[in-house]
Amino acid sequence: MLLLPLRHENMQGRRWPIVTFALIALNIIAFLGTHGTIEAQQALTPERVEVRKHLIYLAAMHPELKIGDDAHRFVAPIADKYPADWKELASPDRKPEDAWDANIRQVDDPAELQAEMDSLSERFRDFERNTFLARYGFVPAHPTAISYLSCNFLHVGWLHLIGNMWFLWLAGFILEDNWGRAIYLIFYLLAGAVAAQIHAWFNPGSLVPMLGASGAVAALMGAFLVRFPKLKIEMFYWIFVVRGRFKAPAIWLLPLWGLMEVFYGSMSRQSSGVAHWAHVGGFAFGMLGALILSRSGLEHKVSSAIEEKVTWTADPAIVQATEAIDQGKPEEAIRKLQEHVAAKPDSPDALVLLQQLHWRQGNPAGHQEATIKLCQLHLKKQDAEAAWQDYEEFQNAGGLHLPAATWLELCRSLEGQLNFDRAVTEYDKLRTAYPKDRQSLLALMAAGRLSLKKLGRPAEALHFYRAASASAVPHLDWEANIQAGIKEASATLSPSAVSTG
Repeated sequence: MLLLPLRHENMQGRRWPIVTFALIALNIIAFLGTHGTIEAQQALTPERVEVRKHLIYLAAMHPELKIGDDAHRFVAPIADKYPADWKELASPDRKPEDAWDANIRQVDDPAELQAEMDSLSERFRDFERNTFLARYGFVPAHPTAISYLSCNFLHVGWLHLIGNMWFLWLAGFILEDNWGRAIYLIFYLLAGAVAAQIHAWFNPGSLVPMLGASGAVAALMGAFLVRFPKLKIEMFYWIFVVRGRFKAPAIWLLPLWGLMEVFYGSMSRQSSGVAHWAHVGGFAFGMLGALILSRSGLEHKVSSAIEEKVTWTADPAIVQATEAIDQGKPEEAIRKLQEHVAAKPDSPDALVLLQQLHWRQGNPAGHQEATIKLCQLHLKKQDAEAAWQDYEEFQNAGGLHLPAATWLELCRSLEGQLNFDRAVTEYDKLRTAYPKDRQSLLALMAAGRLSLKKLGRPAEALHFYRAASASAVPHLDWEANIQAGIKEASATLSPSAVSTG
């Protein structure tokens, strides 16, 4: 029988689930980087198999020997589970399994036997504690601090990985959307550590490494149940030759899954390859965590903050101006917008509305003033394309000269777009419109530089540099640059092209 969730009714969020995507990506990257190592260590190297086998034989034949703690945790369950086989191994009449088995039977010296047991115990301990799985998988007998985190990003196979990531996606992205990215990430990582510890409480002394994100994912499922109990989940089923789909609320499906994990965990104890108690512990932690977040009001505060970020709300002044327009009071609307712009000059919505109102009222001066402010705002935000659209609208409405500083910045934005020819043209217009302002001198020097360096027009460059040299604007600080430009432009020109005067 196969039962698989496909989707639920709320598969859309307010924002991109960046943390969920990142967790899935990290799990996939970790799997690709560690799968070969994990597979090799799970298969057990021949030497490791030999140490385990000899440890079992010696412990069965000489139960009086002192055995290391790790080795005892490994041997004791075997003796308890398979008493008949253990008795057979202890029999002096059984056939030796290998040369070591034959030789150890000939040893009668207790000290020599204890030395061999100590050696086997030490080798067993080294194998179990110094492998990749022992360090980064969660081993209840001797967990490392890092393993509480790392075990949640390691998986034994593709099906294991895909199953966990699918459930992470289904339950995770909707919780991230409600809790916010920071709370969601902290909850996920903490849930994985809690699930691992609960697994250790139910499997004390186990040497089997626990791997996988299923404990943390189970916590997401528990939180999903608390937060969205009535949300319907679409399920796919396959029973022998019969297959199909059905929908059921989370409150029917998820508790059933939790009870099944409790049942399997109680029945299997340590014999199962699935960490059922990690699932149960994670599920319970998720339910409790979701209740605390909900009752504390923290979830509501975070969700409201997200809503403010993703939902556009108009400023009250703009709303009032719009209402005045609807009531046929354009002068009142203009007054409110001008007051708003005076208080908040970085309000593009107000400036655009002001533009439109002045145009409707037949006030070109007001329209041009609003357009200039909008152009300045777009330049401040480094939106060169929008700023040039404002400039073109300014010209179309009869405007002639932008403020010198704004015009100069606009020309420089053209350089950033590599539109050098248009930049030279605008620099020339600027210096003609404002011959006595310092911006005109800077415009002449920039036009000369572009003509010489970018456009290959040295005669034009020479014209601009000479105009800069003759400018009435004080330019002692720039004189060296101007003369260097004149010299370079003159040297580039042929003798016949250089005018004297």
